Amino acid sequence: MTRQRILITGASSGLGAGMARAFAARGRDLALCARRTDRLEELKTELTRRYPGITVAVAALDVTDHERVPTVFAELSGELGGIDRVIVNAGIGKGAPLGSGRLWANKATIETNLVAALVQIETALQMFTQSGSGHLVLVASVAGNRGVPGVKAAYAASKAGVISLGQSLRAEYRTGPIRVTVLQPGYIASEMTAKAESTMLMVDTDTGVRAMVAAIERERGSAIVPAWPWIPLVLLMRVVPTRWAGLFA
Repeated sequence: MTRQRILITGASSGLGAGMARAFAARGRDLALCARRTDRLEELKTELTRRYPGITVAVAALDVTDHERVPTVFAELSGELGGIDRVIVNAGIGKGAPLGSGRLWANKATIETNLVAALVQIETALQMFTQSGSGHLVLVASVAGNRGVPGVKAAYAASKAGVISLGQSLRAEYRTGPIRVTVLQPGYIASEMTAKAESTMLMVDTDTGVRAMVAAIERERGSAIVPAWPWIPLVLLMRVVPTRWAGLFA
């Protein structure tokens, strides 16, 4: 099935913008939302110039403004005449060791990556239930497979929550017209990973986005991307002592 009308949150930069470019190249219509509307407008101009046959709608959205999420999704759906796929992509990578006194950073990560994701999930499912079908994509992380000590503790916990929600939904909608995919990206070059301590395992943005889009198009229930080296590394993460898990996540 071709999902022609795709909504992406956190689409102003990084993997969100990368996926928008990849789907535009496939002729898909796009509903893009993020906090930075100037970047969204630049992206819209770029895509409509390169692919004049597509429609691109943009809207300002801070996903932590929970009341705005249903409103913005509905407005974008109206502009495109419906939404066939929602990619819950917006997220942040702030963090501090637990107990370090920087509660604000860990709280922001949990609220953005997990609580706001839940709001987007609820909104998307309501839209798909009304329309009769749809594809929900949750962008998690390989870090969600194991507790990670230090600055990534809250981030790993938030992504573990997203993976768990996705697993629950996949079981609930295993035979229905609503499809659910949980993506677990490894290190992919983006604004979020620009300050990563280790870049040895990082792939470039284009390579990472191609792997993500390919998995989304296949509508797999779950996909670790890129597959190499991350599938074996995730298996290793699950068995090594927790103090070493941060070497891979």
